[in-house]
Amino acid sequence: MNIINGGVTAAKGYKASGVEAGIKYSNRKDMALVYSEKPATVAGTFTTNVVKASPVIWDKKLVESGNPVRAVVLNSGIANACTGSIGDEYNLWMADEMAKALSINVDEVCTASTGVIGMQLKKEPIAKGCVMLADTMADTYEAGTLAAEAIMTTDTVSKQCAASFEVDGVTVTVGGMSKGSGMIHPNMATMLCVITTDAVITKELLQTALSDVVKESFNMISVDRDTSTNDTALLLANGEAGNKVIDKKDENYEKFVECLKYVCVTLAKIMAADGEGATKLLEVKVINASCKEDASVLAKSVITSNLVKTAVYGSDANWGRILCALGYSGKEFDPYLVDIIIESVIGSLKLVENGISTDYSEEFATKILADSEVTVICDMKSGNEEATAWGCDLTYDYVKINGDYRS
Repeated sequence: MNIINGGVTAAKGYKASGVEAGIKYSNRKDMALVYSEKPATVAGTFTTNVVKASPVIWDKKLVESGNPVRAVVLNSGIANACTGSIGDEYNLWMADEMAKALSINVDEVCTASTGVIGMQLKKEPIAKGCVMLADTMADTYEAGTLAAEAIMTTDTVSKQCAASFEVDGVTVTVGGMSKGSGMIHPNMATMLCVITTDAVITKELLQTALSDVVKESFNMISVDRDTSTNDTALLLANGEAGNKVIDKKDENYEKFVECLKYVCVTLAKIMAADGEGATKLLEVKVINASCKEDASVLAKSVITSNLVKTAVYGSDANWGRILCALGYSGKEFDPYLVDIIIESVIGSLKLVENGISTDYSEEFATKILADSEVTVICDMKSGNEEATAWGCDLTYDYVKINGDYRS
């Protein structure tokens, strides 16, 4: 696998654009387009929230139909969630306007929205934005960057990455963009994600790959224990690479999954690090657990603990909070076997051995935890399975950002 510079336009046959349509704010990009020059197979994963936004309902129908798509149109500022039948009508209208501007069918257009819940979209800026998107789309890295910037809400950085691999000497590329900063929690996060690939792969394996990879990437991040109404991850495959079709779980499929996982994990980590008000990326690794499910649940229990997150913010090696979070996860283990280690570029330090505090240096622990990227390793000593979760510290600024987000 080769890591390359790029996003949704890195794979062959894709164009993108991002424009300022004036949906809610002024002087900021708020509509994006990802377009495939040829019909693309589409896979998707969506929010588990019972309350689902209109674009989520529309996209689920398109994915389940099995029919190819050509475009994804996205807007920021207004989520088009909790907007009733009018929201459904406006979502369909947005898809239709984008279809007209691209001269394709409405059922070839996926939609995605992010922003304030409960507000209705307005037709005039959407109509203007669709025309602008179609007129300005390009297959350049810069165009992909504009699209990634246009879907930002409280994000402080745009999020994109790409990688490639070879199938019998043919280069296949996977690239993606995402947004997400707050309302981030396992079982998808407040995120929009569009991933593109030029791979030739069956619909069934494309969906299987995405569903499996999401479990180890977007479902393993948390900022604030909230799961949104709009969470959407779409994966388009247009076959432009011309590789031998990937139609079984062989070596070529594993290469594809590895590449897709790299893109999704990278985007997930950028989202976690960009959590609202965050100053640090927190990584929690649970190793030597009795089974994969236990490792995953234990890691997520620590990453979602507000007490752990505030301790990391204060660079306080309060390891009791970590052990406590493991203990209320619902998974059984022997606490007198557990080791807890913290790491950063500063160094590594074992805080706990066999469930009891070591004679560690508080000063050195503080230095490790003061770094911008901190890892906590929980060695359960009860098996051979492991899992990793990502999150961030919890700061004063998180409250400030969310205290006036709507107004």
